[in-house]
Amino acid sequence: MKASVIGASGYGGIELIRLLSNHPDFELHAVYSSSKDGVPVTEEYPHLAEICPLPLTKIDAEEIKSTSDVVFLAVPSGAAASLAPQLAGGHAKVVDLSGDLRLKETEDYKKWYKKEPADKAFVSDAVYGLTEWNRENVKTAKVLSNPGCYPTAALLGLAPAVKNKIIDVKNIIIDAKSGVSGAGRGLSPIVHFAEMNDNFRIYKVNEHQHIPEIEQQLTWWNDETAPITFSTHLLPVSRGIMATMYAPLAKEMTTDDVHALYTETYKNDPFVRVRPSKQFPGIKEVAGSNYCDISVDVDTRTNRLVIVSVIDNLVKGAAGQAIQNANIMFGFDETSGLKGFPMYP
Repeated sequence: MKASVIGASGYGGIELIRLLSNHPDFELHAVYSSSKDGVPVTEEYPHLAEICPLPLTKIDAEEIKSTSDVVFLAVPSGAAASLAPQLAGGHAKVVDLSGDLRLKETEDYKKWYKKEPADKAFVSDAVYGLTEWNRENVKTAKVLSNPGCYPTAALLGLAPAVKNKIIDVKNIIIDAKSGVSGAGRGLSPIVHFAEMNDNFRIYKVNEHQHIPEIEQQLTWWNDETAPITFSTHLLPVSRGIMATMYAPLAKEMTTDDVHALYTETYKNDPFVRVRPSKQFPGIKEVAGSNYCDISVDVDTRTNRLVIVSVIDNLVKGAAGQAIQNANIMFGFDETSGLKGFPMYP
């Protein structure tokens, strides 16, 4: 199957190239960029010398969808709203890694992203690709909206508790931290080395665009869900996300009870690893991989459940989950091209 990557000069795009280059079922067919044409991808990323000889090519939607079996859109939010509909409806299946197709209420998109949304009917038809929880719909998807990095970590951590109604869904707090690659390759003061090195900062307080995405999915699982408290922070590291969730228990449960629930829930999901009790994961333990590692613990003093979830924001939070979804869309083994284990140290 021929796979094309649009937005190949960004971090999500280059991660797609890395994973697709070793995929047994997808052939990396072409790489596209809105800002460069005819430039070898090795000029942007010298580490690809003798690995990926493809040139970056200008975007031509008609040509792309007629020559590709699957198109991965790794473009900034705002660009996919107009580009994804141009690519859809033909031979190629589309996997969008931006936020443009995630929010079913287009007014929410305008409010949180401050951009013009895609057509509401088109957004409505796009399948939300939180793989472990929407696998059946992913199988038949023609256009797939890949979840955001923070929502992937948070939702995989919260899902068993929310769906089984063991927590008070009116009092969910998510405290999340990300490596700076989550901000993309563009330059800004917040990711400047002198500003970020030896530093740790909170950002987008109460206004992060992933808030409505998380709330939308939680409400689909449990319509009693109230607005969440969601805080995001930047770590002085390149990649990785840790989301720590807190919520009061809605019923009496021990740590062992919750751990058994999570273990049973994810027993058939190859990329979710529920850690043994009292063993809490670090972001280094999933770096470069498509794993999400989860730990749970009940604080008997406060009757509060604590959930810790870690992912690599560029893999399970972006390119890896996109390929996992594409595998399912084409009927391949879900783990194809994604079996590499984490890089450590």
